[in-house]
Order: sequence, then structure tokens, then C-alpha cells
Amino acid sequence: MTLKLSYNLVKLPLLTPFTTSFGTQVDRVAYVFTLESDGITAYSESTTDVDPFYSYEDNITAMHLIRDYLSKEISDLPTPQAFMERVEHIKGHNMAKATVEMLLWDYHSKSSGISLHKYLGKSKGYADVGISIGMLEEDKLVPTIMNAVNKGYKRIKLKISKGKETKILSTARLSFPDITLSADANCDYRLEDIETLQSIDQYNLAYLEQPLGHDDIIDHASLRQTLSTPICLDEAVTSPDLAREAFQIDAVDIVNIKPGRVGGLYNSLKIAEIVQNYGGHAWVGGMLETGIGRAFNIALASNHLIDMPGDTSPNEKYFSKDIVRNVFKMDKGTIAPFESPGIGVVVDTEYLAMMSIESGEIPI
Repeated sequence: MTLKLSYNLVKLPLLTPFTTSFGTQVDRVAYVFTLESDGITAYSESTTDVDPFYSYEDNITAMHLIRDYLSKEISDLPTPQAFMERVEHIKGHNMAKATVEMLLWDYHSKSSGISLHKYLGKSKGYADVGISIGMLEEDKLVPTIMNAVNKGYKRIKLKISKGKETKILSTARLSFPDITLSADANCDYRLEDIETLQSIDQYNLAYLEQPLGHDDIIDHASLRQTLSTPICLDEAVTSPDLAREAFQIDAVDIVNIKPGRVGGLYNSLKIAEIVQNYGGHAWVGGMLETGIGRAFNIALASNHLIDMPGDTSPNEKYFSKDIVRNVFKMDKGTIAPFESPGIGVVVDTEYLAMMSIESGEIPI
């Protein structure tokens, strides 16, 4: 058996800047990994970025972990579960682990001749799609929401930050009183902002996402008792154990599952099962991935355990040209995963090389 692990660091300009409470992103700079063995080519994408703002992980830490630790554990092409057990002694670094774990999911589903969404088990055959809209000025916000509504998105999520929430949410609700609307605070508030957070109840949101600290569930439990708006956790749920604990202390109603954040698809499915067992709801988030990363998200979002629209927009929303030839298309608010083996995307290797600012091979 011959194995080759290589990478490309791609830089794709976003069609429009994406602004959150962390700052404004104008490019997607991502590591794409390729695993080749005996005629099978598997891909994955690290959800890290150049800056450690969403998480302590960034592109540099992910490459360090993958090159110096994680790649050494895949020489025999273990199952994703076996790989995760092997690297359990490495503390944290979920995004790096997820990158390698998802390579193995793509490889094994391809070697089995099965599409990834079916390989994960109990697929609905489609993913319900919502959209995440960055912070915009009023003159751009309303047309952007209108465009999303006209395209059929099943949920509109607006990024907010402290001091800007009233203007953003009141503008949206006044213009669109009946749409399914949610807000994502990306950890920008604290419990002392309780009056501001309580004022958000008036906007009839499907949920308020991660209003408090990135690693907090205790204060979220206190906040949840004072709001009528359901609480969704994102950054704070990094493992199945934390998902269970959050429900046990009544800190959460809904979980945004990002495979990169939680260590990959194996942990994502475990978290989705925990959410269902506690009577909560789950959806799949995104990190502005290329078509490679998006394919994993849509395969997961098609699972029967996922019961709310996620942030899985077609990549035409982000890039003028993607690094895959067969881009996802949305039809009436849903996207169907590809049926060919594995993640199903056809990588445009020429464009991938053209948009790469770095490439190389990692010894296994």
C-alpha cells in the first residue's frame, strides 16, 4: 500500500466582505489536504483561518499538529473512530484533528463505493439551507435579506455585536415581519448586558446564538432563565461531553454543530444524538469553506439527526469561482448531497494550483 499526503494553501477572495463581531474577512485562506492511496484520492479542508479569533487554532497551529503529530497516526488508514481514539491524548486542537478525520471519512466512503451522506447513516437525502449574513449598513441589509428570501432560504441569520443589535434586528423585523430570523452574537456580550439581551426578545427570533463567552455554559444557563428567545450554542460546545453538560444544566435549546470545531464527523454525530436525546435541536454551521469543506457539511446536514436549517449556502454566495467543478445548487431551500462515492466533488486541480500560495507533501 502506497500513501501520499499533500496540501495546498489556497487564497480565494470573497465576493463581499464578511463582517462579524470578530472583524471583517475579505479572503478565505484555507489548507486543503489530499490523501492518495491505491487509486483513491480523498480530500479535506481545515476550517482554521489566518487569525485565532473564532478559536485559539489558526492555520499555523493546524499545520504544525497535522505535520508533526496527526499524520503519523494514519499510515494504516484507520477508521475515523480509531483515529480519534489514537489522538485522544493530544489535548484540544479539534480543527486539526477534524481535518485528518474527515480525510479518512472521504477515503473510506470512496473505498466502499458509497456517498458520504449515506456512509454516515440514516440520510434524509437533502439538507435544509439557511443563510448567515454579516453585519451591513441599513441600505445594504434590507436588499440582502430580500435577495435571500427570494432565493428560498429557510432561515435568515444576522450577525450582531454589542451596541449594533437594535439597529440591525429592528431594521430586519420591520421590513420582514414573518420570516424565520435568528441572530448570532459570536460571544460579544456578558451577563452584565442582561437588559440589552432581554430586549432582543421583542424581535421574535428562532434563537440567539452564542451571546456569551466562547467557553461558557454556566452563564448561558443563567441567561436562558431570563429570556423567551431560545439559546443556541456554537463556540462553547467543543465535545460530546460539553453538549451533554450544557443540556444537563439547562444552558441550551439548540446546538450549531460545526464538524471542525468538535473534532470531526464522528463527534458531530455523537453530539447530534445527545441533542436529540435531550429534546433539543441541531443544525450544521459553516466557516466560509470552499466546495470541499462544504461537501462534508452538507453530508452531515442531510443526516436525520439534524432538524433545523444550517449555514450551508451554495458557494456562489462566497466565491466567483470555487475550487470544485460541480458546485452545489439550492432548490426551494434545500441542497442535495452528491451521490457519487465519498464527498462527491470534482476538484478543479488546475484552479486549485493557480489559487495556491503554498503547497507541499507531508511524510507519513
